[in-house]
Amino acid sequence: MTEALFPYRLKPISASAGETALKAAARLWFLVAVIGQWAFLYYIVAFYGSPTLQGNFQAWSRNTMLLKGYVAGDTVGNLTFAAHVLLAAVIAFGGALQLVPQIRSRLPALHRWNGRLFMLTALGVSLSGLYMIWVRGSSPIFVGALAISLDAALIVAFIALAWRAARARDIPTHRRWALRLYLAANGQWFFRVGLFAWIVVNRGPVGVGKSLNGPFALFWDFACYLLPLAVLEIYLRVKASAGQGRRFAVAGGLAVLTALMGIGIFGVYVAMWRPLLERL
Repeated sequence: MTEALFPYRLKPISASAGETALKAAARLWFLVAVIGQWAFLYYIVAFYGSPTLQGNFQAWSRNTMLLKGYVAGDTVGNLTFAAHVLLAAVIAFGGALQLVPQIRSRLPALHRWNGRLFMLTALGVSLSGLYMIWVRGSSPIFVGALAISLDAALIVAFIALAWRAARARDIPTHRRWALRLYLAANGQWFFRVGLFAWIVVNRGPVGVGKSLNGPFALFWDFACYLLPLAVLEIYLRVKASAGQGRRFAVAGGLAVLTALMGIGIFGVYVAMWRPLLERL
């Protein structure tokens, strides 16, 4: 009966179709992330690069959104902030290179040395961030300080685990820890992008607060790195499984997150980075 009504059988979904969709979604996410991170890199170099290298730390004051950038008489704090900002530029540039498979396969020496530089840079960013939070008092909100401290602790742990796996020649394990390190090290970039995506979608700073003390801002202090890490774990587990439905579902979720990330990148560029660059 069924064959009489439907003489043409539907072809089953290819076993590789879900895997292809998942790979395509991951590549799209990576492409959008690199565009956003290198836009952030351009902003850092253009706004902070020349004044910082010249020792003209007072120029940082043009960014009125900084809680504690330049502070007169605080030489150690100013130098720590300068190191933190310039190291963030290395994170934005070098981290993306580590994820390019062509570089890993064709230029293994570059991949190894850039990876070591990335780990040292991530460690420097974490330690300088902790100094600015707990010694310099750059975060007036205790919850925000705790969130940054947890992120720093995760970065240090991921560095150690990625390094140990690399030394043991356990490349699959090393890559997983390196991916976690990449996401955690870019936590503050995710914070900016996610915050502005929220503002754009809601057409205003709903739940943000004047001093980033609103309910969403406090939630996003932690979620800006814990959410990407959770998504990565789901991606890795589904990628290793044989369930095509799960792969399609995760691919669709990644596509939605990528769209939100793109909105956030555009929002932070228009509202924050471009106005500051126009003051140069």
